[in-house]
Amino acid sequence: MARRHEGGGGGPVAAAASGDPGTGGRARLNALAPRLLAWWDRHGRKDLPWQCERNAYRVWISEVMLQQTRVATVIPYFERFVARFPDAGALASASLDEVLRHWSGLGYYARARNLHAAARAIAERHAGELPADPHALTDLPGIGRSTAGAILALAHARRAPILDGNVKRVLARYHAIDGWPGDPAVTRALWTLAEAHTPRRRVAAYTQAIMDLGATVCTRARPRCSVCPLAADCRARADERTGELPAARPRRTNPTRSTRLLLLRGPDRSVLLERRPPSGIWGGLWSLPECPPEADLVAYCRARYAFTVTAQRPWPALRHSFTHFHLDITPVLVDGAPAGARALDAGDTLWYNGGRHADVGLAAPVAALLRRLEPTAKGDPT
Repeated sequence: MARRHEGGGGGPVAAAASGDPGTGGRARLNALAPRLLAWWDRHGRKDLPWQCERNAYRVWISEVMLQQTRVATVIPYFERFVARFPDAGALASASLDEVLRHWSGLGYYARARNLHAAARAIAERHAGELPADPHALTDLPGIGRSTAGAILALAHARRAPILDGNVKRVLARYHAIDGWPGDPAVTRALWTLAEAHTPRRRVAAYTQAIMDLGATVCTRARPRCSVCPLAADCRARADERTGELPAARPRRTNPTRSTRLLLLRGPDRSVLLERRPPSGIWGGLWSLPECPPEADLVAYCRARYAFTVTAQRPWPALRHSFTHFHLDITPVLVDGAPAGARALDAGDTLWYNGGRHADVGLAAPVAALLRRLEPTAKGDPT
């Protein structure tokens, strides 16, 4: 809910969130875009890779990559991705394995699967070009209202609001909007404000400016209010509430799960991999076989993989954290022999050799474990 700071009956902040800003609130609404644009002209980022040769495809890829991922992390991934997949047609014609390989390490792999599915839909329904209609955009897998707004504003200079994490933070502080932005009521209030603030002129510059402000000045920790162009009217700054706004996600304790990942290594030093189901963690990626911690490893390998174990050696445990839980992994190097030299090398399993399988998409922890096997010519890794 909007915080009622400015007078009885909810005041201009509450009224602004409901679409009726009143006299004082209207002045503050009108002040934001001009100040922000003047700041961006002097201080905004104008040399990010997706700002060069800007088009709808490059904006789309960058916006999806930037979801829950920092700019510095995204830049090298973006450059490699668009070099290999320069347009929607190239992305649509690629295999999902190759797309996931270029995504490996960015996390939240549903984003990559959605990009691939959307590219195929674009090729089939839109002649290989991203549509410039908001409804057609949001009908594509993985494109929500904010991503569609960014594509329309940045690539087509169409007036369309956005509400990514940076924008939520700027607006929640500027208007002192209480509550966690993920709460539906707070989200609705922030969308109303985002729509009200988006100008009709220079909309591409404004869209980049408000994202830049959130990323470089109105940061989550230690915001630089002394250099913020909106400081004079920011309600959170006036009320000394920048540290508490926007409100954090309600706290929860993430559960911990445990598993064993098996590096089943055959006589030729290849390692058995399985493709993960399309949904869930590491969806669509290639991973190591899992063995329940309580299962007898030798019997499990024989029954499930027709693999005869001759030696096994546990490696140090590691933890991989996801959004909703922690996964404690015990890797086990298992030497032995399959019942047939390539009995399982089909469909959703393969015998992995790094030189012959450069294009497969690997979950980051799995890739790290496989790298430990690379110096086999000098003996097994410690």
